Amino acid sequence: MIILGIDPGFAIVGWAVIESHRGNTRPVAYGAIRTPAHTLLESRLAMIESDLCEIIDKYKPDEMAIEELFFNTNITTGIAVAEARGVILCTAYKRNIKISEYTPLQVKQAVVGYGKAEKHQVIAMVTSILKLPGPPKPDDTADAVAIALCHAQCAGSAMGKYFNKR
Repeated sequence: MIILGIDPGFAIVGWAVIESHRGNTRPVAYGAIRTPAHTLLESRLAMIESDLCEIIDKYKPDEMAIEELFFNTNITTGIAVAEARGVILCTAYKRNIKISEYTPLQVKQAVVGYGKAEKHQVIAMVTSILKLPGPPKPDDTADAVAIALCHAQCAGSAMGKYFNKR
């Protein structure tokens, strides 16, 4: 199974493609979609859609795992991220890619074994699990790798089916 992991955002969208087969997981590609600051939001959303379509066309993922939104204090930023997330979900849906969603706690639990793990622990684990030459950069990309790994572990399990009732 080819999995596309997505850490949604509007300035930076982290993405990772991994291949998972019978418990063996290998990295295929990872990176970040970046949109320029001081650009209209609708233009940034169109850039995200276009770049995501290129990634989907190139790697042909079977499934997509995306992080659910977690709002901190800045609701304005949260709304823009939610709009970008909507574009990402719609793009995957139009390409007939199965979508699964995971909370940050679920991702950390699956990758590190502790739901309140710190960012540096998650980065260290994804680097170790996939035997990467170095930590994925930026952090949004490392998060996308973790989301894809979470899905690889949970997709066929009862827990994965419980949390992703689609």
